[in-house]
Amino acid sequence: MAYEALFLVGRLIAGSYYVMSGANHFTKWDMLTGYAKSKNVPLAKWAVLFSGLLLLLGGVSVLTGVYPQVGVLCLAAFYLGVTFKMHDFWNAPKEQQMGEKINFMKNLALLGSALMWLAIQTPWPFSLM
Repeated sequence: MAYEALFLVGRLIAGSYYVMSGANHFTKWDMLTGYAKSKNVPLAKWAVLFSGLLLLLGGVSVLTGVYPQVGVLCLAAFYLGVTFKMHDFWNAPKEQQMGEKINFMKNLALLGSALMWLAIQTPWPFSLM
């Protein structure tokens, strides 16, 4: 039971992070669109919206435990689509390389941890479904 409670706490923390990050894509749409354009993302405005939607769907799924495999796939799609394009530290100017590399590595770690959730038997403990 203690492990199940810890798993729930971890889900609440991680899921909240994803929901907040996804919400930022909508509340800071113009700023993130400008950043995406600076990285030569095609259809930047729509890419920001779509990536925000992936984060929101993944985050809600993790929080609630509803369709967690689908939620993890949303998160994986987000990280695979965003990490290599937006945090390409190898192409960044010298003064930006460290920050981009940190974000690149953070995204890979979050992708890896999300993929591990696929090994958890469903339904997850304390899931709404």
